[in-house]
Amino acid sequence: MLDWSDTRSSVPAPAPVLPAEASDATGLGAIDRNGARVSVDEKRMINARADVNQLLPLKYKWAWEKYLSGCNNHWMPTEVSMQADIALWKSRDGLTEDERRMVKRNLGFFAASESLVANNIVLAIYRHLTNPECRQYLLRQAFEEAVHTHTFQYIVESLGLDEGELFNMYREVPSITDKAAWALKHTQNLDDPEFRTGTPEADRDFLRDLVAFYVIFEGMWFYTGFAQILSLGRRNKMVGIAEQYQYIL
Repeated sequence: MLDWSDTRSSVPAPAPVLPAEASDATGLGAIDRNGARVSVDEKRMINARADVNQLLPLKYKWAWEKYLSGCNNHWMPTEVSMQADIALWKSRDGLTEDERRMVKRNLGFFAASESLVANNIVLAIYRHLTNPECRQYLLRQAFEEAVHTHTFQYIVESLGLDEGELFNMYREVPSITDKAAWALKHTQNLDDPEFRTGTPEADRDFLRDLVAFYVIFEGMWFYTGFAQILSLGRRNKMVGIAEQYQYIL
């Protein structure tokens, strides 16, 4: 069984032994009026028997610390001034045509991609996690994705860009469409009503989809886009957007 807090061992962990009646991984099942109090030893990231609606006692303190860190680092895009960016964008010789195209394609990629990430968290991953402190952190991260989507709305509005062109770019520009479609299938896999963790094969598929979405889609493709804007910022161009990207990072 996947735990991710146990001591490493060369001996494969045994497959989880679930109770006769399937455990309620969602937290939406009927309340057990005779249910025992939660023990730390029963809590697991996936495939747990413990009640997912009881936060305490904590098992994964790192997850709770990340939740608190996210709260302490709260920000909103409207806190960042866009005046310098607006002036530069309106200037005839402020940016080259290639730089303008890059900025628009970059914004077009992220405008929809942040929503894809939020969907992955809320619609796919959350329902398979059986640990409440990890769920708590995921909820905070889902809010961060909402802030990121707000960021691109704020940028588009500030620069007076065509909102339809930017937000629909993930369906109009083939390279962006291909990336979005590749990422989307990994959300669809986990959102399948028939998919359940609890077997080595299903747990492997769950981990595969997480790696694909967060190591490749976010960890590689997002950072390529971040580097483009941060490069402009280092040259004192589009500094407001660059500052917001730094907050996103």
